[in-house]
Amino acid sequence: MIEKIIEWSVKNKLIVLSLILMVFGASIWALKKTPLDAIPDLSPPQVIVFTNGQVNLHQ
Repeated sequence: MIEKIIEWSVKNKLIVLSLILMVFGASIWALKKTPLDAIPDLSPPQVIVFTNGQVNLHQ
């Protein structure tokens, strides 16, 4: 199986080179489109909870 792939690749050098260039170009495009956050958010998560009820301030 591998031998057939190698033989085909040697016979069709232009197609193989074109595929390699297309994959390389797509990789560069994907790297440019991927957002990169160089500084991670280290702050602790904050949650605000609203409740209804009575508060007894005189104990």
